[in-house]
Amino acid sequence: MDFDLTTWNHLMYLIGEVTVIVIVGAIIVAFVLVVISLYSIRKGRLYFPQVIKAGLVFLEGLMKAMFRLLGIEDREMFAFFIKLHNSMNTAEFEKIPVAERAIFMPQCLRSSNCPAHLTPEGLKCRSCGQCSVGEARAMLERLGYRIFIVPGSSFIKRMVKKYRPKAIIGVGCLAEVKEGIDMADKMGLVVMGVVTLKEGCVETIVNWPDVYEVATLGIDPASIPEDLHILAD
Repeated sequence: MDFDLTTWNHLMYLIGEVTVIVIVGAIIVAFVLVVISLYSIRKGRLYFPQVIKAGLVFLEGLMKAMFRLLGIEDREMFAFFIKLHNSMNTAEFEKIPVAERAIFMPQCLRSSNCPAHLTPEGLKCRSCGQCSVGEARAMLERLGYRIFIVPGSSFIKRMVKKYRPKAIIGVGCLAEVKEGIDMADKMGLVVMGVVTLKEGCVETIVNWPDVYEVATLGIDPASIPEDLHILAD
C-alpha cells in the first residue's frame, strides 16, 4: 500500500509539473504573439501572419485577455483580426470561381425609405435609387456573384445550406464581420470580410471600392467591366 501511495504521489507531482509547464508555455507563446500583433498594428503591416493565425486557433481567448490588459480596445483588436484573416484567405479565395462565391450585405446599408420587403432569402432590392445598394448589387451581379441582403446570421446559414457557395464575402460592422468569419470558418467556407465605415442599425455606410477590390480577387482583369475597374482603383 505504501508503495502504491508513493507511486501515486509521484505521478500526481509529475502531472502537476507538466500542467504548470504547459500553462506557463501557453502564456509565454500568447504574449509573444500579442507583441508581434501589436507591432503589426502599429506599423500597419502584418508580420508572421501564419504564426499569429495558428496561435489564434489555440490561444484566442488568452490573447484577447492580454490585448485588453494592455489597453487595446476591442475595435482595434477586431480590425486587426479581420485584416489578418483576409490576408491568410486571399490566395485560397482567388482560386474559387465567382460562380461558387456569394456576398452577404447587411440590411442597414439601405435607405430608411427602402421599399424592399423581407423574403425567405433576405431583402429583394428594387434598385429604387434611394441608396447605393442597388447600383452595387448590379455591379457585383455582372461579375457573376449571388447577392444577399440579410438581417442576421440565421439567413446566412440558410442561404449557405441552400446554395452551397465555397467562398463568401461578408459586409458589416466590426463585430458582425468577426462573428461572420468565425461562423464561416466553422462551416468550412473561405471568407473575406469588409467592414463598414459607419456603424448602426439604419443607413450605415461602406466604402464600395473596398468591396469591389475584394470581389475582383482572382478574376481576369480583362473580364472586369471598365466602370468597375475605375471604382475599384
